[in-house]
Amino acid sequence: MRLNLQCHPSTPTSAIDQVTVQWSMSETGTIWLRYHSVGHVEEVKLPDHLDQSERMDGLWQNSCFELFLKEPGKERYCEFNFSPSGNWAAYGFDHYRDGMKPLTLAQNPEIFMDFSDTHIGLEASFGLPDIWVQKEFDAGLSAVFEMQDGEKSLWALAHPAGRPDFHHQDGFKLKMEAAEG
Repeated sequence: MRLNLQCHPSTPTSAIDQVTVQWSMSETGTIWLRYHSVGHVEEVKLPDHLDQSERMDGLWQNSCFELFLKEPGKERYCEFNFSPSGNWAAYGFDHYRDGMKPLTLAQNPEIFMDFSDTHIGLEASFGLPDIWVQKEFDAGLSAVFEMQDGEKSLWALAHPAGRPDFHHQDGFKLKMEAAEG
């Protein structure tokens, strides 16, 4: 399935024309994502790609791609950040922006990058912790693009009214279901 992200009206940019995301989730909790951004990539500030990825906080302050998962009808949710550098982060929240703690993954996500003058592609594959393996989630997909001048453009599957907020429940518009078999 391919989904289109939308730029938040308060963070427009001429650098990115389109952002799409493809995804799949297995019954065992393995998630695969592919973010594909098209535009004038030279205007986007990308971190250097590292030979070895590691968990790192604050990735959302620069160009990165994100996934939010929430059990339907529950308040708890989790957030995953994937940087073009190969670094990543995973957090669990008890309630809206409350009770944040690092989420332990069995192994680091596999992150692959490809880009040219006209596109940025990031692919991530990872397994959910056992307590998060579900057959269905409400999900939010988002991306942060830092421009060479430091301005940021924020993209999401859906934005709440008002200021950008990827944590807001109005952004959890995707029904992510595990593939059968």
